[in-house]
Amino acid sequence: MRSGRRARRKTGTRVRRTAVGAALAGVTVLAFQAAANGAVFGNEDDKGSADTPSLYSAQAGRASSRPSQIHRLGLTDKGNGEAILSRRGTEPFGLLGVTWANPHAHIKGTIEARTRSIETGKWSDWIELEPQPAGMDGVRTGAPGSTEPKWVGPSDGAEVRISDGAAAGTLPRGLTLNLVDPSGAGAEAKKNGGLDTEPVAFAADDPPTTPPTTPGPASTAPQPRVVTRAEWGVDESTVTEPAIYLPDGSIKAAFVHHTDSAPYECSQSASVVKSILDYHMKVEGWRDIGYNFLVDKCGTIFEGRKGGIDQPVYGAHTYGWNAQSTGVAVIGNYMQEGASNAALAAVSKIIAYKLGQYGVDPAGKATLTAGATQTVGGKQFTLGQTYEFNAISGHRDGYATACPGDQLYPQLSTIRSYATGSVTGLAISGLAGGATKAGSGYETTGPVTVNWSTSTSSDLIHRFEVLVDDQVAATTAGGARGASVTVSGYGDHRVAVRATHTSGKVTTSPAVTVTVPGPKTLHPVAPKRLMNTIAGVGVPKAKVGAGQEVVLDIAGVDGIPASRIGAVVLNVTATNPTTSGYVSVYPNGTARPTTSNLNFKAGVSIPNLVVVPVVDGKVRFYNHAGTVDLLADLTGYYLKDDTGSTFAPTGPARIMNTLAGVGVPKAKIGPAATVSLQVTGTAGIPSSGVTAVVMNVTATNPTTSGYVSVFPSGTVRPTTSNLNFRAGQSIPNLVIVPVGADGKISFYNHAGTVDLLGDITGYFTTDSTEAKHINIGPMRVMNTMAGLGAPKAPVGAQQSVTLKVAGVNGIPASGVKAVVINVTATNPTNSGWVSVYPSDQVRPPVSNLNFTAGLTIPNLVVVPVSADGKISFYNHAGTVDLLGDITGYFLK
Repeated sequence: MRSGRRARRKTGTRVRRTAVGAALAGVTVLAFQAAANGAVFGNEDDKGSADTPSLYSAQAGRASSRPSQIHRLGLTDKGNGEAILSRRGTEPFGLLGVTWANPHAHIKGTIEARTRSIETGKWSDWIELEPQPAGMDGVRTGAPGSTEPKWVGPSDGAEVRISDGAAAGTLPRGLTLNLVDPSGAGAEAKKNGGLDTEPVAFAADDPPTTPPTTPGPASTAPQPRVVTRAEWGVDESTVTEPAIYLPDGSIKAAFVHHTDSAPYECSQSASVVKSILDYHMKVEGWRDIGYNFLVDKCGTIFEGRKGGIDQPVYGAHTYGWNAQSTGVAVIGNYMQEGASNAALAAVSKIIAYKLGQYGVDPAGKATLTAGATQTVGGKQFTLGQTYEFNAISGHRDGYATACPGDQLYPQLSTIRSYATGSVTGLAISGLAGGATKAGSGYETTGPVTVNWSTSTSSDLIHRFEVLVDDQVAATTAGGARGASVTVSGYGDHRVAVRATHTSGKVTTSPAVTVTVPGPKTLHPVAPKRLMNTIAGVGVPKAKVGAGQEVVLDIAGVDGIPASRIGAVVLNVTATNPTTSGYVSVYPNGTARPTTSNLNFKAGVSIPNLVVVPVVDGKVRFYNHAGTVDLLADLTGYYLKDDTGSTFAPTGPARIMNTLAGVGVPKAKIGPAATVSLQVTGTAGIPSSGVTAVVMNVTATNPTTSGYVSVFPSGTVRPTTSNLNFRAGQSIPNLVIVPVGADGKISFYNHAGTVDLLGDITGYFTTDSTEAKHINIGPMRVMNTMAGLGAPKAPVGAQQSVTLKVAGVNGIPASGVKAVVINVTATNPTNSGWVSVYPSDQVRPPVSNLNFTAGLTIPNLVVVPVSADGKISFYNHAGTVDLLGDITGYFLK
């Protein structure tokens, strides 16, 4: 039985089920269809069978580089208008067709074949081979009569039967079955491998053999990726005749075809295309393959007839209409099922590009001049008359055929829609990387990741471009949904995403505002309490529960300006925790970071200095586990102006030690006692112009639980604390404290006795030429447990690790004088301490973190940066893991 529907008649004209096309003078026909080896046509899925390697599978889209083999088997004429080729094994082949000596002889009955699959060993159903008119690619000496070629897949057996009762028992001489093996792996074919043909003699008005322009005209749509002839395996030395071009050099319409092939793997597509070429040239004596382009079910586009992808190449694809059109064939049978979306998208891309070269609207109409007289579906076309077509039409619109298939033909509306569409629903979904949310926009100091979304399929998007202030900052493929860009220059910037559809239409998303915060200056203040969950100061009177947050108003509160505030300096204390946990402090309106500012154990109070950006005038405090009370004491704020103090790094240097009598008397500080330390005019600190100092203060050898307050000398002692400790515990904390009128700062001990150490790392000054603060993050830049920024290993006893901070993570490569980094020591195996210092300096005799075995402890560090942009971390004893979270830097 036949594998497909029998041909049907309409208005006295036979309607072929095959793909057919016109010749050079408008009357050449090209056809191609195939049969499955024991399978039903049209059952392939969108992506094929995962491209399992098999015979004729191609590497990188290229068919075998060996010449195809053509195996020829003569049929036996049994008389009475019948001929056969008995069932037999053959050399491997993938495509077949029948030829006979006289091209003008007609076989009016049936020509049928069936094949045996190499992969299954099963024989297919009988499939009909449709005869083709003579002169399909012009009048060519020696060209035989022939059927259309049919791809049948990897086969090694064949059987043919012909019945021509309508011809009074007469069949043409030279009936031959031609089997094409595109891999060239079969037995050696005849030496020639093809016909002894001669080039066509052209008349004066024959198609030109030179392109109208070089290169071809620009298109309104982008040129899609096309697998070139060289890439899919054409040996151009065998295609000796010149390319030919449309007489008026202009494409007015595109016709869509199917090839009616058996199910195939996409890795075999190049072999299918090569087989069509070889059959047309080596068996039928054509100049070249007939289609301008072919598309497989996975959306791969193949260049067809030679002459240039960008040129109006004269093809042989649509009988009567070739002189003004281009033809695209979808590989497969689409009588029972429609083409995949990938195939439809690919067809729309190449057609949009070709029609766009000549200003043709793919959704519009085209007026074509008939190159032949014929009847199609009851409509009469007369040679030389003009007729209106859709600019994208199906083969059946111009010729009596079922091509491009009953299910693909209705999908032409989808192809037109794709070819004229635009990217819809395009919007920026968020910024990540170095960006933080700031109200309705974002803040960043440099690199950011822009993410976007769209409702349009990636198959229909040519590219995306990220625009910063209307300039292209990054370009990605259509499948991308994010890209990294650098936003530079202080102030507000517009960031948008522009998408180019495969139709050529451009869509731009709404822009978002991205602010690069300018340098800020510090306004130090005497410590004042802004938040206390125990007393209900600043926030509700209640412990902060597990996974809960409190939001603290900053702008306009307690003397803080209502505008222009960029960041605040807060000493945050966690007290009365019911379990081990941590607290994160971060800007309001931003995604909560994965960093922490305080790490604590059940029942232990612990402080840490925090420099946090202010967004919408607020900051947020998140508690990870258990319940905890939080205190926050303001010691300064940064404004986005030049009215405050700039920063000058120095040290680190120890300027106070009650154990050794450095800077203060050699004695413990007693209960309710105060000592004052001269800071100006010492350790490189100027005698005048100093407004505040940055000092790491360590409490050690306390005899009882208590706290220490640090404040400007000569002022009323505040009710705030900087260090909270237990008996016998050593604990550090960074302080930024204003300097009294006498150039001193004071230290108050609440209970028991305690020794204090003070290590200076810089000072703030009225000198406007020193460094200004830039806040970023918080952003984790080091984690020895994960190998981030440093080797993945605990830091051993008396060992150091070095971290690059300038020139990475959005921090400039030059001009950075110091960084603000929250350092956390975790998993220590011994009691010990860690020093943080510029990597190009000799390690100073100071400490930034003091810890005991098994205790996790954080401390904010303001550390000068070495000339090569690095800082170092030294561990005194045991092993310890270190985390580093950048919150800002000072730039000069």
